[in-house]
Amino acid sequence: MSFAVPEPDRDSAPWWEAVRRHELTVQRCGGCGTLRFPARSVCNRCRSRASEWVPVSGRARVYSWIVNHQVFMRSMAGEVPFPVLLVRLDEGDDLLMYGDLIGDAAELRDGLEVEAVFTGDGGTTLVGWRPVR
Repeated sequence: MSFAVPEPDRDSAPWWEAVRRHELTVQRCGGCGTLRFPARSVCNRCRSRASEWVPVSGRARVYSWIVNHQVFMRSMAGEVPFPVLLVRLDEGDDLLMYGDLIGDAAELRDGLEVEAVFTGDGGTTLVGWRPVR
């Protein structure tokens, strides 16, 4: 699928670098140990600015999804409709990530167990989600 290339910022750049290496990571607060995603410069729990990136399993459950029918870019014209998932990582209820479904939309259901899949187009690597068999 063709897509707009994300623009990493200071907080998210380490995550994008890990994704390029096919590693899924989240931030861990250096003050209280809370895991967080998306990236933030300050911990919501203890207000610490210290953090490190740590690997996670890449396992998750579908929390919600939409099926996109809108063509936002001409290069996507042959790709719609396609599902976009919001998944809750196994490492914590507050760890939510988006990504395309890699698989059959007929399988989608709340709580479906999925795993991270790394996909790319034009030199950019993204995280998608496929059902665990």
